[in-house]
Amino acid sequence: MIKAEDIKIDKVDVVVVGAGIIGASCAFRLSEQGLKVLILESQPSPAMGSTGHSAAGVRVQFTEETNIRICWQSIQEYQQFAELYGEDAGYKAVGYLFLVPPERAEVHLAGFELQTRLGVPVQTLSLEEAQKLVKFEPADIAAVTYGSADGVVDPHRITHTYLRLAKARGAILRCDTPLLKARQVGTGWQVETADGMIEASYLLNTAGSWAGEVAGRAGLEVPVFPVRRMIYLTAPTDWEHCYPLTIDVESGFYMRSEGRRILFGRSNPAEPPGFTTGMDLDWFEETLAAGLVRFPWLGEVGLDRQACWYGYYEVTPDHNPILGRMPGVENWFNAAGFSGHGVQQAPAIGRLMAEEILQGKATSINIDPLRIDRFSNGLNHLQHEQNIV
Repeated sequence: MIKAEDIKIDKVDVVVVGAGIIGASCAFRLSEQGLKVLILESQPSPAMGSTGHSAAGVRVQFTEETNIRICWQSIQEYQQFAELYGEDAGYKAVGYLFLVPPERAEVHLAGFELQTRLGVPVQTLSLEEAQKLVKFEPADIAAVTYGSADGVVDPHRITHTYLRLAKARGAILRCDTPLLKARQVGTGWQVETADGMIEASYLLNTAGSWAGEVAGRAGLEVPVFPVRRMIYLTAPTDWEHCYPLTIDVESGFYMRSEGRRILFGRSNPAEPPGFTTGMDLDWFEETLAAGLVRFPWLGEVGLDRQACWYGYYEVTPDHNPILGRMPGVENWFNAAGFSGHGVQQAPAIGRLMAEEILQGKATSINIDPLRIDRFSNGLNHLQHEQNIV
């Protein structure tokens, strides 16, 4: 008979649950501060969830100050990634172009003014200037904004770089090791895995689309749900191009160059939460129909079905992340629910969560609008971010 005192229990300072780009960034910043960090990943290797299936875009063009600050700090790190860490982040400033209809122009331009006041590189373009970047039907476009530092990165490379840096500072990564249960012991946490028990002073939930489920295994409620999203890719075109990530705000259709191909998509508002599997080619027809209204030349390019893929957004009720400590629960922290924005916010989130854990509160950026208690404080406390794609 195995006695309780004979059970081996690993002891660490922080258990980080999830080795996507958010978990990797957090693990790096926490280990950088001298904490002993253990990263638990349920998949065989890192970045196999939302990170690995991302469209890889980064932008500053949001309408809420907290999102703008987080994204701009993150893009600046991606710009300096090779100099800082000896690895190219794959950052390419291809730009983001928003095509805004009349009914959205006032709110969108108010967001633009806020972005400008915060010192991020954005500008308005005339229809003629925008047409030089990508050809589109200009009917019913009241405003065009462009972010010159917006672009794309390599989420896999960034994630593995952060993990390499974390491991060099003593962090341990365990793949194929899901969190099975967690319970509070004193002010810390005892975590059960198939490989044994772990005791930690702090637990940080960065489990992406599984963050709600992970919290449930500790008897907590964190409103994060998986929603399937499609990304379609054309066959190689006959012409060379470098289209910015262009968003038709009215329809939600977006597209950008991916080498000689064109990557495009559109969120399905009727897609139910859950880990639905497989490509939805019926939604492709609706997506393309919306795209052809604004970009009729897309009809000349064939779809490469083998190159298309799907992944999951980790969504919250207001499509903004849940950051920081769990109210009324000692030393449980969340950094989850990014609703498609995790790749573009990861570098800043690592720093903010390290501040939150070590200093008692994030200090470099005010994350109060993104704390979980907004969902229990009434509709006026929800985030009203307008630039959700």
